[in-house]
Order: sequence, then structure tokens, then C-alpha cells
Amino acid sequence: MKTTLRIIVALVLLATLAFATVIFMLDSIVKTGVEKIGTKVTQVEVKLDGARISAFSGQGTLNGLFVGNPAGYQSPSAIKVGALSMALQPSSVFSDKVVIRSIIVTAPEISFEGSLTGNNLSKLLAGIQSSSDAEKSGTPPGQKPPGKKLQVDELTVSGGKINVTLTGLGARSATVPLPEIHLQNLGAGPDGITPAELTQAVFKQVMAGTLKAVASEVTGLGRGVADSAKEAGRNASGAVEKTTKSISDLFKKK
Repeated sequence: MKTTLRIIVALVLLATLAFATVIFMLDSIVKTGVEKIGTKVTQVEVKLDGARISAFSGQGTLNGLFVGNPAGYQSPSAIKVGALSMALQPSSVFSDKVVIRSIIVTAPEISFEGSLTGNNLSKLLAGIQSSSDAEKSGTPPGQKPPGKKLQVDELTVSGGKINVTLTGLGARSATVPLPEIHLQNLGAGPDGITPAELTQAVFKQVMAGTLKAVASEVTGLGRGVADSAKEAGRNASGAVEKTTKSISDLFKKK
């Protein structure tokens, strides 16, 4: 009887240890993957404070996501997210295609630095696109790019804000809301999509929403400058309107 009890206790301890190992590996795999692949794809520093994923349900959170700014810009980050929730298919983490049921990004903080010669987000997008293009060009015809593929059934971004610095209007600053973003069925086909393709698809939507919000803010700032000039009896209103139109035209380009 004692021998049987000892065997049962040993089996329970082994099962507990195995369960703890799986949980640790899952959290570690997600954190390492986000940082390593994110940095490679965006060509800027990507950091994640931690990940907590349930080995049973696949539900969890990613905490402290940080996406750095391209060189030459003042803000330390382009994107910061305190926490985002996700639900994935746990068993798929160890397969060729990771299936993510949902990603919910709440209250991201985006830094936008723009001028007549460009902005930090457009430069970041260019880096992401070049990573995706390099991935495709390095793959022989008829073959799939190496590495894990992804599938995201639903992705939502809400409650975001954009910290805007418009160097073209005397370094004016403002904070504007980011329009809500909702994407579905990313990589739903049998082949899935690569991390670079997923990042590019999501960032294009973030960029489009940001430019729409910034263009609206630029128009408002330009009108305010023109009104102030008229009230002060200045004759520079024509120059102000010309500058505002030039900036608005720039932000409309994709």
C-alpha cells in the first residue's frame, strides 16, 4: 500500500512539474517570439515586459509592448501598449501554423512626428514593407517562406490616442483619438501568413487611421493660425493657408 501511495504521489509531482514547464514554455515562447520577430520585421527595437498564456484555454495577456522609433526622431517610442489580450489555440504553438482566435488591443499610445519631408510612421512602415519584400525575394519560386505561419481570426484596436508633433507648423503638438480598427480572417487560408505580412497588414490600418486623424488636426491648426493672423492685422494669412494645404496634401499621400 505504501509503495502504491508513493508511486501515486510521484506521478502527481511529475504531472505538476510537467504542467508548470508547459506554462513557462508557452509564456517564454510568446515573449521571445514577439521581441525577436518584431525587431526583425520592424527594423526597430521591440520589447515586451511579459506574457501570460493559459496552457488550457490559450487565453492570456501581453504586457508592456514597446515599439521603438526609427533613427532621427525625438520620441523614444512609436507605439506603446500597456496590455493587450489574446486567445490562441495552445496546441498550434508547436505546429507550423499558430492559430490566434482574437487579439484585442486597448488604449495604444502612438507618437507621430511629421514634417514636409516625412514622418516617423511612414519610415517605420517602409521598414516593415522592405522586410516583407526581402522575405519574399529570398524564397525560391514555388516554395513557402521558412518559419512559422500565422492565422488571426479577429483583431480589434480601440481607445487609442495619437501624440502629434507637427514640425511643419512651428513644432505644434496635440493629442487626437485613433479611429477604431477591426480586422478579420488574416491568414485564414491553408498556408496562413508570415509575421511580416501580418505586421504590414495591421500597421497599414494603423497608419491610415493615424493619417486621417492627423490630417483633420492639421486643418484645424491651420485655421487657428490663419484666424490669429487676421485678428492681429497681419497680411500673412495667404502664406499660412499655403503651408496648411501643403501639409494636408502630404498627409493624404499613402
